[in-house]
Amino acid sequence: MGTTAAITAILTLLAGIGIFLIACQMMSSNLESASSSRLKKLFSKAAKSKLLGVGIGTIGTAAIQSSGATSVMTIGFVNAGIITLSQAATIIYGANIGTTVTAQIVALGMFGGGNSISTTIIFSAFAGLGAFMLLFSKKSSAQTWGGILAGFGMLFVGLSLMSASMKDFAALDGVKTFLASIGNPILLVVLGAILTAIIQSSSVMTSIALTMVVTGLISLDQGIYLTMGSNIGSCAVAIIAGMTSGINAKRTALIHLLFNCSGVVVFLLIALILSISGTGFGFLFEAMFPGAPQTQLAMFHTIFNVLTVVLILPMNEALVKLVCRMIPEPKKADDEPLRLKFVDGNMLRTPPLAVAQTKKEIIWMSELAIMNFDRAIKIITTLDFGERQVFDKTEEEINYINRTLVDFVVQLSNRSGLNERDHLYLATTFRSIRDIERIGDYAENIVEYAEALSSAGLTFSEDALGEISSLHGLIHKLYRKAMEAYETEDLKVMDEANEIEEQIDDFTKLMEDNHIARLNAGVCTPAAGAQYLELSSNSERIADHLINVAKSIRSLK
Repeated sequence: MGTTAAITAILTLLAGIGIFLIACQMMSSNLESASSSRLKKLFSKAAKSKLLGVGIGTIGTAAIQSSGATSVMTIGFVNAGIITLSQAATIIYGANIGTTVTAQIVALGMFGGGNSISTTIIFSAFAGLGAFMLLFSKKSSAQTWGGILAGFGMLFVGLSLMSASMKDFAALDGVKTFLASIGNPILLVVLGAILTAIIQSSSVMTSIALTMVVTGLISLDQGIYLTMGSNIGSCAVAIIAGMTSGINAKRTALIHLLFNCSGVVVFLLIALILSISGTGFGFLFEAMFPGAPQTQLAMFHTIFNVLTVVLILPMNEALVKLVCRMIPEPKKADDEPLRLKFVDGNMLRTPPLAVAQTKKEIIWMSELAIMNFDRAIKIITTLDFGERQVFDKTEEEINYINRTLVDFVVQLSNRSGLNERDHLYLATTFRSIRDIERIGDYAENIVEYAEALSSAGLTFSEDALGEISSLHGLIHKLYRKAMEAYETEDLKVMDEANEIEEQIDDFTKLMEDNHIARLNAGVCTPAAGAQYLELSSNSERIADHLINVAKSIRSLK
């Protein structure tokens, strides 16, 4: 009978953990989708001060219910060079505060029972309500909120199963005797860290500790030390993400670990002082929140993280310097590997923000393409090939972004947590990326025409050079308007870009007519004229690709 009860309790606990993890994931992805525009604005501010960084981390984590997602996203931003290491540290501090919201929600759900309806039952009912919304509503917004409600309800279904398993464990004398023997605070901290690293969710570990305390399976002090350990174990996700990224990403993961370990060390020292005086954290929190063990542990979790932030925040710059010494800059190689500037694979954990970064990457790609067009025009008009090496390296980077960003968008498109507008935008990016890549190719063609001129000892006439300069100016004017339209999604600006593109069409036709006139007058040679007409044609196609990028915003309106 004892063996059967133990197996049943273990299976019930596993079922509860599984449902709880799925619920957390469901809530996180749907909350991201519902608040995607707000999250984009929030993280675009990227921490202008220490307190703002903490606030961003706190609000962002509370909004998406995942400190792991916030940490990994922050590592992605650091790796992409969007925010500094110091800014990333403050966001991670805030994420530790934001993650305590889950424990407070779980604690709230543990009230009731006996002659009154348990809040766990009330909150669990939201799973059914959310499921009906998911099944019968066709609106994407309603389905998103249905997913949030279903996830919220399932959170408490999982909690109920975990609680039931703890009651079964509490009835087993062997289990109670074993747990009672684990009184060493350091051992409990290590145990909490290991279990959290395995589960990869401090929320689940804290919730298990809450149910164990409420059912009397462990004491409040034991629950406190397990919760402290869960803070260290929660760094596992960030460490894994950091190890596969750049040096600043590794440093960010180390800051996360040192921050959490520092808080645990400080509170263990406080616990030691309290034990000498004959008291402990359990005694203090029982006195502050009598008769509510769930609130006692949840409030310790919140106070622990808040006080750790208060302690470490003034020393943020010193911590950053320490980490930089621990992980020094590697010697720069002659050929550094290419990477995306604004996008990192870790950002796939937060799809709405990854969408915003994808747009920035496309705009950056367009800057590289237009810079190469500028170099190409300079080369063909001066026949000075001094920038050829820079040109080739930039073209290589454009091709790299083309391949890598398309792969990233494919992965991003298959992620949950995106709203309908995000999906519409991502569908346009494939064409936009291709259009920009073609601009780079046409710039490369122009350089080849310059080489042909140079090999033949030919140059363009003064009139032809003037027309090329005018065409170059028009294309730059179009580029600025097209990318402004793309970035702001302003149809009026897109119409202005369209007018400039029409001017370019007319001007390239004029260039062709003028060339024929010069050819008849003997001012221009047929060989030089052939390269001139090819340059004009390629430039006109560049204008076509630029206007295609601008017109992509029509599908979003």
